[in-house]
Amino acid sequence: MKNHWMACIVSFLFLSCMQQSKKEIDNTAVFTGKAGEIKLIVLAPGHFHANLLQKNAIPQVNDSVHVYAVSPDDAGLIQYLSAIESFNNRIEDPTSWREAVHAGDDFVDKMVAEKKGNVVVLAGNNKKKTGYILRAVEAGLNVLSDKPMAINREDFLLLETAYRNAELKGVQLYDMMTERFDVLNIIEKELVNNLDFFGELKKGTPEDPAIYMESVHHFYKEVLGAPLIRPAWYYDVEQQGEGIADVTTHLIDLLFWKFFSKQPVDYTREIGNISSTHWPTDISQQQFMQSTGESSFPDYLHKYLDDSTLKVYANGTVNFEVRNHNVGLQVMWNYQAPEGGGDTFISTLKGTKAVLKTVQDKERNFVKQLYAQKAESVGEKEFAENIQKAVEKIQTRYPFVSASPTSSSGEYLIHIPVENREGHDSHFRYVAERFFKHLVNCDMPGWEIANTLAKYYITTKAVEVATERKINND
Repeated sequence: MKNHWMACIVSFLFLSCMQQSKKEIDNTAVFTGKAGEIKLIVLAPGHFHANLLQKNAIPQVNDSVHVYAVSPDDAGLIQYLSAIESFNNRIEDPTSWREAVHAGDDFVDKMVAEKKGNVVVLAGNNKKKTGYILRAVEAGLNVLSDKPMAINREDFLLLETAYRNAELKGVQLYDMMTERFDVLNIIEKELVNNLDFFGELKKGTPEDPAIYMESVHHFYKEVLGAPLIRPAWYYDVEQQGEGIADVTTHLIDLLFWKFFSKQPVDYTREIGNISSTHWPTDISQQQFMQSTGESSFPDYLHKYLDDSTLKVYANGTVNFEVRNHNVGLQVMWNYQAPEGGGDTFISTLKGTKAVLKTVQDKERNFVKQLYAQKAESVGEKEFAENIQKAVEKIQTRYPFVSASPTSSSGEYLIHIPVENREGHDSHFRYVAERFFKHLVNCDMPGWEIANTLAKYYITTKAVEVATERKINND
């Protein structure tokens, strides 16, 4: 049955759009692209990604925004409204958002009953997020959701149901995959799809995967000289999700997007051999207080305490096969970076003609840099010619990109000037604009849906496997 409905995704979408073009389905809005027709509903804001969609005005988005939260004193709501106020009051390019807040224990029921908008934005506590997605879709509302959209097996099944119901209701459900708009990832995608330069993606092995990515983050950090305050629930994996259910969503999305561009990945047939591990980060009470502003551990965290140390399962590894290619991922959350340190990232993509490496570390001032290394079967002269041709092709669209040899034999830096890179914050607008175009054109690709489900199948299965493995080893 799953294979059947996934194979029919495109047909369902086409049928839904045909119906939308004739009349509204369950009072669902029909979008034309005119100014102000996108009416946002921000539901249970709890992460700063909720406000980044509104950092700048978008003509298609109405200035009136309806916000639903459990209480007017909710910390996530207060943070969200404070950010919106700062956008409205800034000197340069101020926004003009008008926020109407609806707070109370029945806030989700109110949102569904009132339907004061046509696009629901979700970015916050992940424990009930998938359920909120399903409620919104069943009400005939489009959904733009921050990751992760599912953090466990039960959530994944709800997400499948949400996508099926979205098709029937003629609404769209979209995951905020901001990393696709990072220019380094765009350039790397161009290179891995250049057969003359990269060749074919290798098969790899579980011990030596064809694709390997490692991402290291930190719970406590300072932004503009002030500590970044985390909500207490951020340390609860039942509310935030484990590291392998959260950060890895971006990593898997990038590998699908780069190597299987516009191709649906069927998780029931093309994903296999999922293995995973996880381990905790130790957080002292003092560290918890420092990063959250809370004076003590809340009751829901007590089950994670070992004496007075909080065990947060934010670290893990995931290995799997996609279309017989081996993939290895690792995500880690330390409490705080060493002096002068920051978040780090490593990526290795192995082709038959070239190996692409991305490195973000202290040596590079924590700026991601892209390198190309010749494969063993390719001579240095041939590789130099290949990379020159590949970069010249890229320069027709991105003239600022260049390549220069490093001190390592057969290795080149793919230079992308920092001034030509936009910050993470700007990517949210691009995600929103892409989603809005899909709403207008009614052309959400079937591969987007299939690959989103494949991604969350992997991450939630990995959590399940890692948990079982720990239980069996204890």
